[in-house]
Amino acid sequence: MALTNRPRTVSGYGTAAGTGSLAAFLLVAICGSPMYVGWVQDHTDPNGAGGFFLRLLAWPAWKLHTDDPQQGVFAHDLRAILLVILAVTFLYLLPTSQVARVQGSASQFFSGWAAYVLAAGFAALLAALLGPDGSLYAAFQATGVGATYGFFAGWVIGLASLGGRA
Repeated sequence: MALTNRPRTVSGYGTAAGTGSLAAFLLVAICGSPMYVGWVQDHTDPNGAGGFFLRLLAWPAWKLHTDDPQQGVFAHDLRAILLVILAVTFLYLLPTSQVARVQGSASQFFSGWAAYVLAAGFAALLAALLGPDGSLYAAFQATGVGATYGFFAGWVIGLASLGGRA
């Protein structure tokens, strides 16, 4: 009897921050890939809502190589790298104390969404400032685009965070 009634120390679900982090990584890895970016540029209408959304998902574009040897791969991929790192950081920092008491609630959804909006805005700001020819004006403009991306793509991270342990 003692073997069958052991207390469960690990839940059947992952943490809200862990599943949200995995979703953020997959979103950047898939939608920022050169194959997706090329497809979306060739097969979508930039003037339609669907085309706008699909093109916006390609915002954290990354490449495995670059044609400009002065910038290097790291400078080009800085935005995507920072987005994943900051998303993981904010997903672990933001929702812990707020949603620990109410598991599976809408607060987990909104915490995951908000964490991704903040991560995208900060990633755009830092990448523009740390990248080649960074200016404060360009960083502010990039932050607006990053926050827009985070707002429209962040619901995916919010859904992934929903239902996990806080």
